[in-house]
Amino acid sequence: MLHRIWLGFFLIAFVAALWQWLVMGDSAVFQRLIQSSFDMSKLTVELSIGLIGTLAFWLGMMKLAEASGLVDRIAHLLGPLFTRLMPEVPPRHPAIGSMTMNLSANFLGLDNAATPLGLKAMQDLQSLNPDKETASNAQILFLVLNTSAVTLFPITIFLYRAQQGSADPTAVFIPILIATSCSTLVGLLVTCWVQRISLLQRTLLLWFGAGAALLLAFVGYFATLSADELQRQSALTGNLLLFSVIILFLLLAQRRGVNVYETFIEGAKQGFETAIMIIPYLLAMLVAIGVLRESGALEGFIWLLREGIALLGLDTRFADALPTALMKPLSGSGARAMMLETMNTHGVDSFAAQVASIVQGSTETTFYVLAVYFGAVGIRRTRHAVLCGLSADLAGITAAIACGYWFFG
Repeated sequence: MLHRIWLGFFLIAFVAALWQWLVMGDSAVFQRLIQSSFDMSKLTVELSIGLIGTLAFWLGMMKLAEASGLVDRIAHLLGPLFTRLMPEVPPRHPAIGSMTMNLSANFLGLDNAATPLGLKAMQDLQSLNPDKETASNAQILFLVLNTSAVTLFPITIFLYRAQQGSADPTAVFIPILIATSCSTLVGLLVTCWVQRISLLQRTLLLWFGAGAALLLAFVGYFATLSADELQRQSALTGNLLLFSVIILFLLLAQRRGVNVYETFIEGAKQGFETAIMIIPYLLAMLVAIGVLRESGALEGFIWLLREGIALLGLDTRFADALPTALMKPLSGSGARAMMLETMNTHGVDSFAAQVASIVQGSTETTFYVLAVYFGAVGIRRTRHAVLCGLSADLAGITAAIACGYWFFG
C-alpha cells in the first residue's frame, strides 16, 4: 500500500505540473519541483540531526526506567489491557511500559518526549515480530493509537492563536478535545475490526470507561479556567509531570543499586543509531509530499471540493480550512503553515481559522509518523496501517468540521 501511495504522489505531481505548464502557462513549475526535492532533502537531514539529542536523552532515560524495574511494574499494571488489544504481546513485556510512556506524553502534548518514547516502543514490539520486514498487528495498532492519540494540552495552537491576536486563544480547547477523541475512537475501532479483536470484553470496557471518566474530569476542570490560567496550568502540569518522571527514573534506579550515569550513556548511544536509520524513510516521504504540494495538485483538489460542495447547495465556509485538513496527514509543518495562512487571510477568530485550528489539533501526521516509526525498525510492508491511520484522520477532520459549526457556526 505505502509504495503505491508514494508512487502516486510523484505521478500526480507530474500530471499537475504538466497542466500548470501547458494550460496555465507556468513554465517555472518544474524548477519549483526540483527545488522542492532539494529543500526536502535538506530538511530531512536537519530533522534527523535535530532528533539525535532528544532521542539520545530519552532513550537513556528509558534505559534507566528499565533498569529500575519501573517499566516492568507498568507492564504488570497495564498487562490485562494491552494483552487483550495486542494478544501477541506477552504480559509484563517491556513494550507495554514503553507504549504507556509514549501515549502519556502524547496525552500531555509533550511532542519532544513522545517521539523517542514511541520509537523505543516500536523497537520493543519489533523484538516480538516474527517477520522483521512486515508490520505486526501490535505495531499497526500502536501506530494508529499514536497518530490519533488524544492530546489534552494543544499548547502550540493556543500560542499561535495568541500571537495572531485572538480575543480568546483557548476557545478551541473543547472542540479539539472532542475531535481528537473521535479520531482515537475510530482508529481503534477500525483497527480492531480489521484485526478481528472484540472490544466487548469486560476488562476493555472497564479500562475505557475509566479513561473516559478521567478525560471528562479533566475537561470539566480546565473548562472552568480563563484563557490565561488554562495556558499557565496546562504548561505547568505537563512540564512538571515530565520532569518528575525524570527524577523518578533516577531515584528508583539509584535505589536499586544501578550505576545511573553508565546506564544512561548505554541507552543514549542508541539515539544516534536510530536517528541515522530513519533518514532514508523520512527522505522518501518528505520529498514526495514536497513535490505534490509545489505541483499545485493540492490546491486543485481543494478547488474541486469547494465547487462540488457548492453544487450540492451546502455551506462552503469550512472549505477555507481544507488546506490544513488535506495537509495534516502529510506534513505537520505544512499543515501548520496552512493554518497560519488561513488566520492571516481570514482573521484569527474567523470561522475558517477556528476550524483550521481544530483540524490542526484533531490528529497527528500519519505519513510522517509511519515513515519515522516503521523506518526505525526496518519495516517495509505496512499492511493495513495506512488505511487504518487515514480512517482515524478522516474521523478527526470530520469531527473538527462538525465541532466548528457546533461551537462557532
